[in-house]
Formats: sequence, structure tokens, C-alpha cells
Amino acid sequence: IRSMVFDRSCRAGDSHRSTALGDLYMSPKSLVLNLALALALVLGAARTAQAAPAYEIDADVDVALKRFYRTVGGARELVRDAAGVLVFPSVVKAGMGFGGEYGEGALRRGGYTEGYYNTVSASVGFQLGVQARTVIILFMTESALASFQRKHGWKVGVDGSVALVTVGIGGSIDTNQIKKPVIGFILDQKGLMYNLTLEGSKISRIDR
Repeated sequence: IRSMVFDRSCRAGDSHRSTALGDLYMSPKSLVLNLALALALVLGAARTAQAAPAYEIDADVDVALKRFYRTVGGARELVRDAAGVLVFPSVVKAGMGFGGEYGEGALRRGGYTEGYYNTVSASVGFQLGVQARTVIILFMTESALASFQRKHGWKVGVDGSVALVTVGIGGSIDTNQIKKPVIGFILDQKGLMYNLTLEGSKISRIDR
């Protein structure tokens, strides 16, 4: 796994770098499966393979949340106050002329898993290589969470919007951004990533 590298992009003020896929917050088996599924999406056959079992997803979610708490000031309190938190430990994007993205995660309420979900998206335009990132979505109100759970496939930007959060001086959350009903964070192994979007991602419940 660690011999495979990808270009990390979209961090404000940073140039493109290479980093090991194995440095992200999931088990090697789960990472390989998500990579295979992302590649399958690029080839037009996404979700034809069986991905990680529930216990592996839960373990990866625990690791991702601990990293989130260490990285972002006030994150633990934000998760505590949220109606629910949806964590995708590693969303893998693969591109061969056009891009496909796939990841699996869990919805937590009060520290307990309420269900398992995947996120799928596709993009056009020339792309080549593999990228991976952690996505954390917080539903700050019960009504926002209920609206998400009513949908079999919840598409960002269509069924609901996700306000991506940045941090201020000292790594603290910008409090003006957390007033939205649904907020999101995108991280890599270095921390929060900027100038990205979740628009077009479709999130669906899966059986595990």
C-alpha cells in the first residue's frame, strides 16, 4: 500500500505534493477495497465488489474522529452538540480520463453507529492518478438529520447543501460557519483541505 502515491491538491497556499495512501485513517484492506471501487466507477462498473465489513468501518471511523479531534480546535464539542455525524474515513478518487470517487463510512449519534453509508461521485475533464481524503459531515439540527435520513440517496447540492468549514488562527473553527444546519470538513494526513467541494456527491445507506 505504501508504495502507491497520489498528488495532494487544493490546500490553500500549498504546492502539489506526494503522500502515501497508507498514511490515511483506515485499514489497508479497506483502503484497497475503496481504491478498487473508485477505479471500478471510472470504468463504469462501480459498487460491483463487496467492500469493508461493519467492524472495519467502525474501527476506521474511530481513528478518523480521534484525528479530527486532535487536528481541529473545538471539534469534539462540535460533534457532541451535533444531532448526528457522518464519517467517511477515506474517500478515494481515481482518474483515467475522467474521475470516479468512492468511500464508505458510518452515521454516529451519541457515539453509537446508526447506519452505514457510501458516497459516490463522478467528474469529467482530464484526470490521472489517485487521491484520498477523509470527509466528516455534521448535522447540527434534528430536522437536517431527519431530512437526510428520509432520502434513499442524498445528493449534495440537490437534496441539501453542506457548508465546508475552514479554521482561523490557532486552528480553531470559524464560528460563523458552524451556524449552518449541515457542515462538513475535508482532511488529509496534514489537516484540513481547502478550496474543495462536495457538490454532486451522492450518499446512500448500505447494508453491513
